[in-house]
Amino acid sequence: MAARRDRTPYLYLAVIGAVLLGIAVGFLAPGVAVELKPLGTGFVSLIKMMISPIIFCTIVLGVGSVRKAAKVGAVGGLALGYFLVMSTVALAIGLLVGNLLEPGSGLHLTPEIAEAGAKQAEGASESTADFLLGIIPTTLVSAFTGGEVLQTLLVALLAGFALQAMGGAGEPVLRGIGHLQRLVFRILGMIMWVAPVGAFGAIAAVVGATGAAALASLAIIMIGFYVTCGLFVFVVLGTLLRLIAGIGIWSLLKYLGREFLLILSTSSSESALPRLIAKMEHLGVSKPVVGITVPTGYSFNLDGTAIYLTMASLFTAEAMGDPLSLGEQVSLLVFMIIASKGAAGVTGAGLATLAGGLQSHRPELVDGVGLIVGIDRFMSEARALTNFAGNAVATVLVGTWTKEIDTARVTEVLAGRVPFDERTLLDDHAAAPLPDQRAEEGDEKARAGV
Repeated sequence: MAARRDRTPYLYLAVIGAVLLGIAVGFLAPGVAVELKPLGTGFVSLIKMMISPIIFCTIVLGVGSVRKAAKVGAVGGLALGYFLVMSTVALAIGLLVGNLLEPGSGLHLTPEIAEAGAKQAEGASESTADFLLGIIPTTLVSAFTGGEVLQTLLVALLAGFALQAMGGAGEPVLRGIGHLQRLVFRILGMIMWVAPVGAFGAIAAVVGATGAAALASLAIIMIGFYVTCGLFVFVVLGTLLRLIAGIGIWSLLKYLGREFLLILSTSSSESALPRLIAKMEHLGVSKPVVGITVPTGYSFNLDGTAIYLTMASLFTAEAMGDPLSLGEQVSLLVFMIIASKGAAGVTGAGLATLAGGLQSHRPELVDGVGLIVGIDRFMSEARALTNFAGNAVATVLVGTWTKEIDTARVTEVLAGRVPFDERTLLDDHAAAPLPDQRAEEGDEKARAGV
């Protein structure tokens, strides 16, 4: 039987067309455009519905199939250490550019803007204890219904370790979860065909609500933020990727081009998280590394958010005529980075974290947050794109450090010779075993006398 023709390129052309149409509607009929917001919200909700089962299946299959539990701990520890270092680097770059640009000078605060800023600070802060306790779900099942990535991660790790300890008795369960993963990814592939409708509604609503005047008056901080994110991705991450993994940043970003388009049109990194998991596995990174690094990075590797919080804080202080000293900048931003964990994929969470941080450190600056409300959605896109790129690079780097990546397959995939299956989001045949897996298999054959 002839293979079915891949029609997914038409889907992403339709997404581009929908984005352009949404921008036009937003400018020409802003009142109508704002009413289209539920289209974008509905599409993102459909994607969110799939995140917990995908993360669960991926982590359980990855951890459950690993012979040594210490390997999982090594991957997690290495990933968290890397995330901490890169968040610090992003923070430093944001501080440098923000102090050079001084983007908030010359703006004026009106009562309406002050009220909008104060509203963002209501209930925005969360203590470290609350965050840590929030990782534990109420029940084993509520982790899947609450939409909390870290809760799903915890339950999946426990299930994976339990299956690992069961040995051969756990094999039927692992096979069943493997079939469930294929079903979940096939459903996600079906949902993706609604992407043009979601992109049209999301873009039209934000352009209609913002208008050209707000974009023009706040262009300096927008452009400065986008340029800073670009420098971080192409200079910092690109250099690391080339030196450590021998991969060009352009080839990796090109491979993930459809995911970047999805984020750009929905302004949420959540919309592309399930596809990143599938594509990193297809690239040749092992299941344990992908299953641990991607979901953990989604909550802890917030490079774009670090840059945003830095520049937005400096912008607000400048606009209020009360600039922050260097010591205040560092202490405030370290607090914000800690407070922002777990909110990476939520549109608008960065703005709430900004307001909450200012409320706890410099309450007199909270009203100035209202100046940024109008353009936060456009800055949210850059945050999400940068966070996503950072997690993709982190997955490759952690895979390289732990020798859990098939470099020959990476070359073939990035060259386009091993295409990604857009219908199932999974390979029909398992990737070639990694070096340590081949060594273990060889040892088993030797013991068996083969």
